[in-house]
Amino acid sequence: MKRIGILAHSAEGAAMCFLAACHEGERRLGAHFHPDIVLDIEAMGTSLEDWDRHDFPPIAERFRGQAERLAAAGCDFWICPDNTAHMAFEAMQEPLPLPGLHIAEVVADEAKHRGFKNIAVTGTRWTMAGPVYPGALGRRNLAFAVPPEDDRDVVQAMIMDELVRGVVSDDARARLIAIVRKLKDEDCDAVVLGCTELPMLLDDTMSPLPVLDSTGLLARAAVDVALGARPMPAWHGGPLD
Repeated sequence: MKRIGILAHSAEGAAMCFLAACHEGERRLGAHFHPDIVLDIEAMGTSLEDWDRHDFPPIAERFRGQAERLAAAGCDFWICPDNTAHMAFEAMQEPLPLPGLHIAEVVADEAKHRGFKNIAVTGTRWTMAGPVYPGALGRRNLAFAVPPEDDRDVVQAMIMDELVRGVVSDDARARLIAIVRKLKDEDCDAVVLGCTELPMLLDDTMSPLPVLDSTGLLARAAVDVALGARPMPAWHGGPLD
């Protein structure tokens, strides 16, 4: 069985992904069993000014240090339950010491498998305006849409001011549902919860669109790799073709 390394950036999303992987492992292996998992996290606050400047090299170096610690802890591969972080991973020039699963590739594979055609993308403002999901969806010939700028500001605020700090409110849930409903009216047929904390607000029971939960999908893919049901990843960071 392979050892999973969680290269964490935001605490809430990483904790949710950790638990989802443990629960998935137990579902498949039996009560009280799951793959070995090592979680490494540095305070996200050290990188926020770099994100605002789109200055990826210092963020990437912090991630490299985390990957090195995961390798030293005997991990076979890593996952990062933070969609925005993949902008820095894709910008890397030197390979990481461990291979990793790319969260947007996992989500896009699921979208393709389920037959969706036009995907709404939600997440931080960096994710909604950035290249990660356009690249992953475009490589599968899937269309996508993002909320208009004022709605992106709303989603950014609910993530950074509330969700990443463990605050969940009915008001934020209602605002997110309204934003997704507008994307449905624009002919989107599914929505990516492209911030790993957004499942704290929305799931298939209340969403106007079918949900692609990046947190849960990444956790399940990691367990697949750990149990040999999915090939080991080959990506060590850097651009994707």
